[in-house]
Amino acid sequence: MAEFKDVIGHEQVIHHMQNAIRQKKLSHAYLLCGETGSGKALVADAFVKTLLCEEGGIEACGKCKSCKQAESGNHPDIRKVAREKTTLGVKEIREQVTADVQIKPYSSEYKVYIIDEAEKMTEEAQNALLKTIEEPPAYAVFLLLAKRQELLLQTILSRCVTLPFYPVATDKIKQFLMEKKGVPDYMAESAAAFSGGLVGRAVQYTESEEFVEKRNEVLRLVKYIDEMTMAEVMENVKMFAGKKDAADEYLDMILYWYRDVLLYKATKDANALLFRDEIEAVTAQAGKRSFENLQGIVEALEQVKQRAKSNVNFENAIELLLLYMKEV
Repeated sequence: MAEFKDVIGHEQVIHHMQNAIRQKKLSHAYLLCGETGSGKALVADAFVKTLLCEEGGIEACGKCKSCKQAESGNHPDIRKVAREKTTLGVKEIREQVTADVQIKPYSSEYKVYIIDEAEKMTEEAQNALLKTIEEPPAYAVFLLLAKRQELLLQTILSRCVTLPFYPVATDKIKQFLMEKKGVPDYMAESAAAFSGGLVGRAVQYTESEEFVEKRNEVLRLVKYIDEMTMAEVMENVKMFAGKKDAADEYLDMILYWYRDVLLYKATKDANALLFRDEIEAVTAQAGKRSFENLQGIVEALEQVKQRAKSNVNFENAIELLLLYMKEV
């Protein structure tokens, strides 16, 4: 289980949490909101471990019985709410939270409930949780982790202290990967650049071959889309639509490509590019496309990224995007 000193970035969130622990002015409910890989779970673990630490400081000691129990995942006063399906239903909330919260902490001053992907609670489940966080026992603390807070009821949001998780600076991520993970300079730079400020995503890139595969798939699309037949374009539509779970990563990579082309067209400076190793292709596209067309593609990509977060037909959105990229 992580400690605050293990977290990269998010200084304001950590400062808020440590102040609350120091002054014993805790909220009963916190909403940690940010993209997947932003560090929400890491910070939540560090907060809980520190809050329950027997030393009572603003950093977990890592040595007391409570810290060791938290580290092993067997702390009796830490409850991680599990779900059986893709959504978190009212049954799970009633059994794991509502009924359990009436039982006092076993060994600590506080009893903490962590609800990951809280936006996946059904409306019934949220209303059941609301009844608990409206009038909780003094010892209860709830941590809701969410990627999209707009999917939570306003009544839930109004009773939580919201702590947003913003992207971490690329240079900090690169330094972390090199110093703490032993990642070579060139790989750390690439993973940090394409992570979108998400440390978890950057680490994932360096630990699997998927990053290289995704990058190559994106490059095959953006480099050759002008020459593709309609059948080939539709094959790409099917391929990307079948990978909706990784939509953010693919769309970000395509976006970075066109931003590189736009930047190079304006500055002719290859050193500032993320795709420096593809300078020949970047140069060719910068020569073929106007500033207006490149900006149009960037804006279209941003729109599809937003639509991917809603319930629109993702395949249709990708099809329109690729056809627009080919036409301009």
